[in-house]
Amino acid sequence: MMHTTVGWHVEMEFREDDQHTRAVALVRLPDGTEVRAHGHASRHRTDVNQPRVGEEIAGARALNELAMRLLTKAHDEIDQASGRTSHPIHV
Repeated sequence: MMHTTVGWHVEMEFREDDQHTRAVALVRLPDGTEVRAHGHASRHRTDVNQPRVGEEIAGARALNELAMRLLTKAHDEIDQASGRTSHPIHV
């Protein structure tokens, strides 16, 4: 049995102001495609300003969207190769 190790690096970028944090997640795949996703977090005006928390929330939302885009891409490739419709399982 042959084993192969492949690595992906996800890049995260944040833009913030006093009330909002926006995140962009990007992964470059070995086939040369890039998959990008966005996340957003808003701070309620009565909450303490904690930029790290905004980054964590916006980042998690961007990564969640990235995961869904990767699932869609994979299933599209399965469908093209097999000629049938596959159905992703969302947990």
